[in-house]
Amino acid sequence: MVKIRRVDRALIDRPQRAAVRKTLTPREREERMYARLIRKLAGPEDVFEVALGPGDKAPTVRQRLLRTASGLGVEVAVRKHEKGFVVGLMTAERRTRRGRPRASS
Repeated sequence: MVKIRRVDRALIDRPQRAAVRKTLTPREREERMYARLIRKLAGPEDVFEVALGPGDKAPTVRQRLLRTASGLGVEVAVRKHEKGFVVGLMTAERRTRRGRPRASS
């Protein structure tokens, strides 16, 4: 036989979720660092160096920097420098002249 009893309404109402901090993966932490760096680029005079660690691969770091910048809607120039890269806002002087010329319209 089924039993029915009165209970507190808190059992049915959704409990307020406590602000639980999600622990970030190393990649998410790295992407946030890149986003913070790119947001600090206010003008062409702002240039940052990104030094590679022992386990970092240069092409991967470069592509992640460019992908993060693209996601933020910022065009950046990434150049090799000693043991890493230098990153700054894209200017006419920093734009590459390699590859096929653009079609004039």
